[in-house]
Amino acid sequence: MTETAKRSLRAGLRWTSLRLRLVVVFALVALTAAVSASGIAYWLNREAVLTRTQGAALDDFRRQMQDTAASLPERPTKDDLQRAAAQMASDSPGYSVLLEDERERGKPIVGYSDLDTFTLADVPDSLRGQVARKQPLTASNEHEYHLFWQRTSIAGTPYLVAGTRIIGGGPTGYMLKSLDQERQDLNSLAWSLGIATALALVGSALLAQAAATTVLRPVQRLGDAARKLGEGKLDTRLVVSGTDELADLSRTFNKTASSLEKKVADMSAREESSRRFVADMSHELRTPLTAITAVAEVLEDEADSLDPMIAPAVHLVVSETRRLNDLVENLMEVTRFDAGTAHLVLDDVDVADQVTACIDARAWLDAVDLDAERGTMARLDPRRLDVILANLIGNALKHGGSPVGVRVRTAGDELVIEVRDHGPGIPEEVLPHVFDRFYKASASRPRSEGSGLGLSIAMENAHIHGGDITAANSPDGGAVFELRLPRDAGKLTRPDGGDAEGRDDDVDGGGAT
Repeated sequence: MTETAKRSLRAGLRWTSLRLRLVVVFALVALTAAVSASGIAYWLNREAVLTRTQGAALDDFRRQMQDTAASLPERPTKDDLQRAAAQMASDSPGYSVLLEDERERGKPIVGYSDLDTFTLADVPDSLRGQVARKQPLTASNEHEYHLFWQRTSIAGTPYLVAGTRIIGGGPTGYMLKSLDQERQDLNSLAWSLGIATALALVGSALLAQAAATTVLRPVQRLGDAARKLGEGKLDTRLVVSGTDELADLSRTFNKTASSLEKKVADMSAREESSRRFVADMSHELRTPLTAITAVAEVLEDEADSLDPMIAPAVHLVVSETRRLNDLVENLMEVTRFDAGTAHLVLDDVDVADQVTACIDARAWLDAVDLDAERGTMARLDPRRLDVILANLIGNALKHGGSPVGVRVRTAGDELVIEVRDHGPGIPEEVLPHVFDRFYKASASRPRSEGSGLGLSIAMENAHIHGGDITAANSPDGGAVFELRLPRDAGKLTRPDGGDAEGRDDDVDGGGAT
């Protein structure tokens, strides 16, 4: 399975995915419609079946009462009632009959068509009361007795029970008809409707899946294209077909991608041009700077023999020449980082010896308290470590004052070097910018000795090792810079090819704040 297919499957399984929501909505709509239609159909069919069966039985029972029960003698015997009930049941469309009369006042007699099927105990008391009650005669009611019926359940089986009385004297008759066959027919109908509902639900889910695939495939392609665009593949374009809204969206995406590609290309060209200008300018300045530096050194050696009015100017020229030389070197180093041509030249070094050498080379031994255990080995670029240390320690001495504490320790696979001064610390509004290029904390000293590139170069050298530098204020006062580097920078996989030979010229550290 391809990665795109896996991504599509995972997206389809998420509860928040548009595909799943579309399927669920389709299924709910179909389920609601199917259940509503099935419910209405079931209710209509149920009423039709029961009404038809009930109407046929009641009409036949009324006719049988008029033809058979009404012809009985005024004081019938039990046998008379029994024969009449049996005759009515045999001529009926499947119901049992019970006839009730009085042999003498207060002495009822009952005739059954089937004693095992239907007795007076099966007739609800409420129905018996209704049948026996004489109705008042009115203009709208011409009969004293009416036919009443009731649906009931006996031993779990549905039945229709009806009763009436012969007008003008005669027996009271009851009928009992089973509705079990109708219930079975209605259950079969319910199962059929349930199966139809389930099929409608499955069909709606398949339809929703097809619709989701049709709608979401262009959206997925758009998402993949946007992802590639975010990864830097600015030549990504969509194949546009159709004239619908998604096609318009795809065209808009292609126009946006083209515009973005053009703007990024223009910006890259301008940035490359700026880097090339800085690099070319720095290289071009090195030749006259070399000559000026040589002349400045000669003037510095002869400064004591010059006119006292000229000596300050000579010292100023020498100082500014050295500052300009440092600035050019720093600009060339920054250009290498921007162009991606800066590489590591790795070596196994004793970190304590490396820090000591950096401090000793710059005559900082009396101003720095070093806490480093000898024998702490690391594989890194010693020249770039020297640049980092020179910038951090020099910055601390310049702005924090001595003594500056330097502590070397290890934390797992990391080398940690902490540089701490005892100055006023770094203002909170300055902390986020201390590693920015050309940033100086005080606008009142725009021409300080530092170029504003020192800490930026230190950070770049830390990053090329796969490390980092953080700046903070100590609770006890003063600023704390913490350098973290991997103890084996050789494990760092660089996209530009890994460990290549870097330049060998030194870069002196300067303060950045």
